[in-house]
Order: sequence, then structure tokens, then C-alpha cells
Amino acid sequence: MEPITTVLTGIALVQKSVEFIKSNIETVNDIRDIASAVEGLLGGEQEIQKSRFADKSLIGQTKDAASSVIDAKLAQEAMQEMKFLVDFRFGTGTWQMIVDERSKRLAEEREQAEEERKERLRKKMKFQKRLQFFLLSSMTGLLVISCGVGAIIYFTGGLN
Repeated sequence: MEPITTVLTGIALVQKSVEFIKSNIETVNDIRDIASAVEGLLGGEQEIQKSRFADKSLIGQTKDAASSVIDAKLAQEAMQEMKFLVDFRFGTGTWQMIVDERSKRLAEEREQAEEERKERLRKKMKFQKRLQFFLLSSMTGLLVISCGVGAIIYFTGGLN
């Protein structure tokens, strides 16, 4: 996805999530009722930050500095507003618990992905070693058979 598209998607996600949370914060009985909107808000803000600090060396994919800073500030402002609303509705520290739990789960996902990558690499290496052993064994067998046939031909006086 191009950086500009990512920013626009992030901004739209933040705005949509903020609107949903604001309109439903008083009627929800449990934080799970707005969990997807909170996740959308956090994900949108993360997309904005990623694109802000992404490699902008490619021509046509750069944004001016003022725009990227303002987008990031607006996202942070929305985050602060939602933090206040969630903490006010569900108790002080709820927002921080959400952010901490999300960070923990993202770290676990990254760790799981890394473990899966290592396992695939380990299986690939194991397969390559088996293949190498098989090919070496086959070549050794062919060499022994060839030497045996050659010896028989030599000692029996040739093919004539």
C-alpha cells in the first residue's frame, strides 16, 4: 500500500472509530461493546505513525512535513479524547490497560510469526540435508557400481 493511501486509511479509521465511540460510550455496558472501535482507533493511529516515518525517498510518495505532523497530532488528539472518555466511563486506568494489553498481544503475534519463520527455515534446512545425503549416497552407489562394472570388464578382457 502506498504511504499516502496508508495515511488516508489511517485517518479515516481514526475518525470512524472516534465517531462510533463518542456516540455509543454512554450506552455500552462493557468495554467489549466498543472494543472493535478502540482497536480501529489504535490501528489507524499506528498506520499514520508508520507512514509518517516510512521511507519517503521515492518521488511522488512524499508528503509535506506540515501535513504529516498535523495528521499525527490530530490522531494523538483523538487518542487523548478517547482515553478520557473510556477512563471516565469505565474507570481510571482502563485506557492504559487496553493499550498495554494490545501491545502485549502484538508482541506475542510478532514472536509467534518469528517462531513460525524459524520453524519453516529449520524444516527447509532438514529437507536440504536429507536431499543432499540422498544425492551423495546415490552418487556413491553409482560410483561403486561403475567401478565394479569397470573392474569386471577390465579383468575379463574387455568387451570383445
